[in-house]
Amino acid sequence: MKFTDVFKNKSTAFSFFLSIIVWGIGTGCFAATLNNFLSDMHDMTSQDRGSLEFFREMPGLALVFLFALLNRMSDWKILRLGTMISMLGAALLFVPSNKVIVTFFIMIWSLGEHLIMPVRQAIAIQIAKPENAGQSLGFLTSAMNFGNVTGSAIVAVIFYVGVKYSGMEQRTLYNIVWGLIAVLMIVSTISTFNKNAPDETAKRPKLYFHRKFNKFYALELFYGARKQIFFTFAPYVLIREYGFSTARMAVLLAVCAVINIFAAPAIGKLTDRLGYRNIMIWDTIILCFVCLLYGFAGDLFPRNVAYWVVYVNYIFDAIISTTALATNIYIRGIAESHDELSSTMSTGISINHFISILAGPVGGWIWANYGIGLLFTFSAVMAICNSIFAYTLPKPSQNVHASA
Repeated sequence: MKFTDVFKNKSTAFSFFLSIIVWGIGTGCFAATLNNFLSDMHDMTSQDRGSLEFFREMPGLALVFLFALLNRMSDWKILRLGTMISMLGAALLFVPSNKVIVTFFIMIWSLGEHLIMPVRQAIAIQIAKPENAGQSLGFLTSAMNFGNVTGSAIVAVIFYVGVKYSGMEQRTLYNIVWGLIAVLMIVSTISTFNKNAPDETAKRPKLYFHRKFNKFYALELFYGARKQIFFTFAPYVLIREYGFSTARMAVLLAVCAVINIFAAPAIGKLTDRLGYRNIMIWDTIILCFVCLLYGFAGDLFPRNVAYWVVYVNYIFDAIISTTALATNIYIRGIAESHDELSSTMSTGISINHFISILAGPVGGWIWANYGIGLLFTFSAVMAICNSIFAYTLPKPSQNVHASA
């Protein structure tokens, strides 16, 4: 089947996926640059970095309320609004500022990023023929991964060439990246203007709590805490403890994105074969050892060996994190309708963000006062708790409704 055969209107699909690819390049540039920027330009400590994460994740926690305010705005318009808000956040990083102000600028970027997350999936379904919605979502994931790889590679080239051959100041190189991101966000927005774009508003799920999903809520808490510690502090360990430059971090993120292009479908097939329960148990047991190695590599190995241990650990965590899809398969078996499923998943995202805004500041405090060993030991404990709860889940062959 051709790409164009998947969609109702090929011009609309082209506009949307062009926008997503350009957006993905911008977010790839941002992710590859942010942590080094905070360390190099603002000398943020681990505690500062954890505190920033509290504010960066706040838009995600408030997402349900934001969509309630925008309930009459179509998904395409929210896509444009979110992209332009992120453009503003990137452009503001040109402005010389202190730690407090730069945190506010990053929060603006994050607001736009969080607004886009759910509507891009809704649009991918809207533009597809009813029988091809899954393929459209697959193209969406591929477009994002391609964009992230490209963005990381661009940052690596900018800093490698800028530092090695032109001797440019770091501030100038960072400003080049922020300017590029702002331009990409504008191009992404322009790409969405298509006369055939549907003026539809997908049904936006609300918070939904039910006792049969209690184990899912607990899993989201444990997964959210562990994920946030790695997302926030793993790059900072590489930068502050092992001296990773911006170019090296960009290459690492590009490697992770390239591997996941192939690893994500493979893990999906493995989940179908082994069952969501086995995947949820064993992936977090493996991650427990990943966390401990990350926290204690510097004590267990010579520095040159520890460098490669944490490098490989970072890639391994990026791959294993894709197994989160097993949780969605579990609740799909419990939910009695599509609306209940989407509302439960939305609630899980809110729970995930709630624990994330707490894990950042607490994790920064633990690192500052007790070291990275204890910080990642806490992350390992969260992984074990995740496995214990997963072990209590019914096997897929059992009656899920009766066991929940």
